[in-house]
Amino acid sequence: MMKFTKWNFIFLVGGIIIYVVDIGVDFWVASKYFCQGQYCLGILILCFRGLSSLITQIFSYEWFKNDWEGTVTGKLNWIFLVHLFQCGIFIRYWFALKYGRQAAFKQNSSRNASETDLLNFIQRQAIAVVTDINMLRVFKTFLETTPQLFVQIYILMEHEKKHLYQYAAIFMSFWGISISTVDYQTSLRKSLPDKDEFQRLPQLVYLFYKLLTITSWIISISLITHLSAISSGILVIFLWICGFTWTLTQHTAFCKSKKMEYLYRAVVGIILIFTFFNIKGRKSKVFISIYYATHTVVTLVILSVYMFQKPPIIREIHFTIVSILTVLSLVLGNIFLVVYYRCFHPTVYCRAQTYSDEVDGEARQKNRVESSRFQNFIMQ
Repeated sequence: MMKFTKWNFIFLVGGIIIYVVDIGVDFWVASKYFCQGQYCLGILILCFRGLSSLITQIFSYEWFKNDWEGTVTGKLNWIFLVHLFQCGIFIRYWFALKYGRQAAFKQNSSRNASETDLLNFIQRQAIAVVTDINMLRVFKTFLETTPQLFVQIYILMEHEKKHLYQYAAIFMSFWGISISTVDYQTSLRKSLPDKDEFQRLPQLVYLFYKLLTITSWIISISLITHLSAISSGILVIFLWICGFTWTLTQHTAFCKSKKMEYLYRAVVGIILIFTFFNIKGRKSKVFISIYYATHTVVTLVILSVYMFQKPPIIREIHFTIVSILTVLSLVLGNIFLVVYYRCFHPTVYCRAQTYSDEVDGEARQKNRVESSRFQNFIMQ
């Protein structure tokens, strides 16, 4: 069983600090827009924040309700009240700190079998709680952080005047995407049996693969928006419909209730607008190839349209720099993608029972061990 280490605890504390700072930056940026009279932009930033908070609170409460099924009703009522005030994530962080501290700093304190069993239980609880938090952070990243990044980049292209808070918002967005994607994979490895620890080199390769492919795609959507906001909206809606339809065809079973399952599928559809996200734990070589090949073609078409049509705004946004950045991110992102899946993808084949690979594996196990919610999500 993988261990929850002191480094994991330190990163957990850092994650809490980043989460709080991110909230402050969002309200700071929104207030700046309101002060400048750009009410639409301020409202848009707050809408992204509100939507992501609402959806993550819904999932968080639903998971508490599932985990505490049969417990005292008053306890769940209190949990519901906290989530109603959009503070449910802090309860999860409190549990993570509680179990994480015990797991990280009491690993060598056992003296007998009963204490060893207790420490193993605490280890599992710490990993399970942190895994739930990281799953919620993935939702937040693609419901709030990534759309905000798109808005901020669009604003930088649109307006000549640049402000410190705009760069701060972009920095926090990139940082949030980077941390959430790596933490997601780290928790996934810890949650699944027979998987190796997510080492530093694979983490870096995976980080650059996700970050660069997302960067090139967000810049491409920003360029479309400059040409035609309507076309950009149609493209985003079309991509969401495609992603949502694909989740329907996969017959996911992540949630216990049908309503929550459809909400989950809608959220995954939004994630699929920006990056690939395997929702059934099946082999996805074909799907991921089609996905990023499509992104590559669309990106190149957008750049071609700008070069041949030469819209008036092309001089204002320094198109040469933007196009080089887009192509460079696209090429390097695809290179890191290939390297990761050819060299660092944790495919494990077992004779007695086969567990699913990470988000891109296949579940064909005959016998299951006691599994967390994350394992149940992967091993459908």
